[in-house]
Amino acid sequence: MIYAVLLRGVNVGGIRKVAMPDMRRVLESLGHTDVATYLQSGNAIVTTDESDPGSLERRIEKALQTDLGVDTHVLVRTHDELSAVIEANPFPGPVAEPKFQHVVFLASEPTAEARKKIDPGAFAPDEVRFGDRAIYVRYANGQGRSKLTPSVWERLKVAATARNWNTVLELARRTAEG
Repeated sequence: MIYAVLLRGVNVGGIRKVAMPDMRRVLESLGHTDVATYLQSGNAIVTTDESDPGSLERRIEKALQTDLGVDTHVLVRTHDELSAVIEANPFPGPVAEPKFQHVVFLASEPTAEARKKIDPGAFAPDEVRFGDRAIYVRYANGQGRSKLTPSVWERLKVAATARNWNTVLELARRTAEG
């Protein structure tokens, strides 16, 4: 199996610093092969015999804590899952500003009650749409000026990590076999 590994909140604002060579070393120490990182924001691609995503996430979290002292959530996605996220993009037309469109990956589906805590209309002019273990966000003026901060996603009581559209596309490309 080839997985994209997504670390939550690393190398942002000087907290949870993880050097990418260290991340590769930790992932390789777990027996994963073809390990490659992408950017400095906690993205990696691994090939593994592990077929249980939840188990894989927990093993990586534990190794990061033990080997690097980094306490963070880890989410993994397959090529098919990333492709489904791309296909389900709820915003019509081409993505004119990929850096203004993000996908917030969720560890699991939030409850209906938790979803009610996020009113998409409250964040205009930014746009929010729920997907399958994902939230699609289109920022009108960029993430830095938005009211859609990580604290909003924390209302869902589900581990979450965001990636911009270019990163989502690249992770899908890198997880494609062949």
